[in-house]
Amino acid sequence: MLAIFKNINGDKALWAVVALLGLFSFLPVYSASSNLVYVVGNGTPIGHLVKHAVFLIFGFGIIFGIHRIPTHFFKGLSLIAMPIVIILLVVTIFQGSSVDGTNASRWIRLPFVKFQTSTMASVVLMIYVARYLTKIKDRVITFKESIVPLWIPVFIIVGLILPANFSTAGIIFSMVMMLCFIGGYPFKYLMGIVGAGLLAFTFFILVAKAFPDAFANRIDTWEARIESFWNGEDTEDAYQIEKAKIAIATGGVMGKGAGKSIQKNFLPQSSSDFIYAIIVEEYGLIGGVLLMLFFLFLLFRIVVIANGSHTTFGMLLALGVGLPIIFQALINMAVAVELFPVTGQNLPLISSGGTSAWMTCLAIGIVLSVSNKMNKKNTKNFDIDETNPLEILSGQL
Repeated sequence: MLAIFKNINGDKALWAVVALLGLFSFLPVYSASSNLVYVVGNGTPIGHLVKHAVFLIFGFGIIFGIHRIPTHFFKGLSLIAMPIVIILLVVTIFQGSSVDGTNASRWIRLPFVKFQTSTMASVVLMIYVARYLTKIKDRVITFKESIVPLWIPVFIIVGLILPANFSTAGIIFSMVMMLCFIGGYPFKYLMGIVGAGLLAFTFFILVAKAFPDAFANRIDTWEARIESFWNGEDTEDAYQIEKAKIAIATGGVMGKGAGKSIQKNFLPQSSSDFIYAIIVEEYGLIGGVLLMLFFLFLLFRIVVIANGSHTTFGMLLALGVGLPIIFQALINMAVAVELFPVTGQNLPLISSGGTSAWMTCLAIGIVLSVSNKMNKKNTKNFDIDETNPLEILSGQL
């Protein structure tokens, strides 16, 4: 164990907040899993807790392994992973099944878990975009020459995710736009891409309306969620929101106490999409605000690491894979308090679930890799022998 701690590098504050979030997640997951056990009839509370522990332990193993990879290696890895991710997304579409008449083609079934390919695609695409923006940093780029290397891969991945998972596709597209803006891509071109994206989305809606069997009611589901959000219509999503608001309202300032939630027995997604409502019910306004502050502190450390990076790629990489974690967390919280329509986004590092947690851990490991390189660079700056050309070169790299 001591040997492991000696090999932990990178930003210690980021390690600490991620570990605290992971440890805290056991309490609400164990509590909310009673819904799956006594209402759905799936497993036992201890079984769900052990499963969550296995996923998290494996996730922290991913963080540990990834954070020791030199940052510049991710440039080449993104080029290799992009075609693999596209193939996996295509396979996911064709092997998808339906649940209660709605399209659920988001997962590839592996022997022990269901793997959500869109979460991997998100991380790989952000690395790829960061690499491209670094490559063109000191050049005057034209829109035409960026279409093939940048925008075609972006639209392919977003387009493959969109039919089954609108919210994830929207988050990915928004994060790419933001990263391109931060990376200095011409703003006028970004506006053109936004316009092209809206036109493509409109065309997709028209095609889906014309051929409803091709997309297995996804458009109807989106419409129902939006109408439920605006008009308060009596739908399944409205039911979930109503129960989430009851949970938050009855939690009060101090909460009912760990494991004492009532609404967990009525919320269908109490251990995943609506776990924040259960947390507020059990730990009150104080617990809900503290959890939000933890994620804001996580955002602060990501920005500090990005700002302290000695390379453009490191800066864009940390922001590209780190900010979507915070964005997803805020969306999950916003859905629970009815600021957003139901999206199906879980709470990173807290909600139960395997592959989404692993991809979050992968992203955190990459951010820690950037901070690890930053710390080593600072150390080298004090140790460089100015008479040795090899040490001077390695310090510059």
